[in-house]
Amino acid sequence: MILVTGGAGFIGANFVLDWLSVSDEPVVNLDALTYAGNLENLASLKGDPRHIFVQGDICDRELVDRLFAEHQPRAIVHFAAESHVDRSIHGPGDFVRTNVNGTFTLLEAARGHWMSLEEAGKAAFRFHHVSTDEVYGSLGPNAPAFSETKTYEPNSPYSASKAASDHLVRAWHHTYGLPVTTSNCSNNYGPYHFPEKLIPLMIANALAGKPLPVYGDGQQIRDWLYVTDHCSAIRAVLAKGTPGEVYNVGGWNEKPNIEIVHTLCALLDELKPDPAGSYSRLITYVTDRPGHDRRYAIDARKIERELGWRPAETFETGIRKTVAWYLVNQAWVGHILSGAYREWVDTNYAGR
Repeated sequence: MILVTGGAGFIGANFVLDWLSVSDEPVVNLDALTYAGNLENLASLKGDPRHIFVQGDICDRELVDRLFAEHQPRAIVHFAAESHVDRSIHGPGDFVRTNVNGTFTLLEAARGHWMSLEEAGKAAFRFHHVSTDEVYGSLGPNAPAFSETKTYEPNSPYSASKAASDHLVRAWHHTYGLPVTTSNCSNNYGPYHFPEKLIPLMIANALAGKPLPVYGDGQQIRDWLYVTDHCSAIRAVLAKGTPGEVYNVGGWNEKPNIEIVHTLCALLDELKPDPAGSYSRLITYVTDRPGHDRRYAIDARKIERELGWRPAETFETGIRKTVAWYLVNQAWVGHILSGAYREWVDTNYAGR
């Protein structure tokens, strides 16, 4: 049995689906079902006894202790986090609460559970913490990609809260001996992605004939990782990772945002052409976000060298699968685009 936090969100849900597609080991899935958590992501697991869903808050120590006592998980995979930079600018308190206090609560509960185990159980137990490349700050155009030893330089409330949680995880290993691993991943994309993020936002807006808002000059560079590749990397870390180690997970796909948008427009022109003309006509440049990091790039050689992991998807194969998924799953997108989501879009993009 493993315990997954945030398993109804984008990456968490993909991980649960991926895990149960290759393993019969059950999953206890703890998710608060905030705006980005969606049980529709897990609809294919309805009635599957291997998936035990619990709605709850990772900051609820009593609940987390009960789940450890009841299910005795051999590992915890911690996805649960507030993760959108723009939202962190508008409301940083939620990010500190979930990403810092929530991680602290999980670490303490895991430590209590781990200390109660026999020696063999202690040696086998893992706490895997899923983090982000944004903790490393911003890179110049010719700077080397982020390695695991790169100094932390977070620039947004979101990345600062994730950096804090990374430091807590490290400290619980070095102070208490808790067997932890951490992965810092690049930008994920793929099915079930909440449409506030770049790729699903552009797809949803394009299909609705709405403007495609591009921040600043659109030359912000990100490394893009197909979400199922991220899932396989985490499985590799759980299986073979060394306690106390950090593994950077990337797709070897550095692309500027404006190139991503043009790629999406071209794929939509091919797969669902608009009689009004190319979707690229909808591209609209808007005022950049405050403190927007210019470039992220992941050096993923360590995880390949030590654990034998490398992404299976190229950007070209992964982005085509992603667009095709959104075209087939328009009902899912429609359910997501609720009044609360529209209010958020109005808040973030008004005046830009």
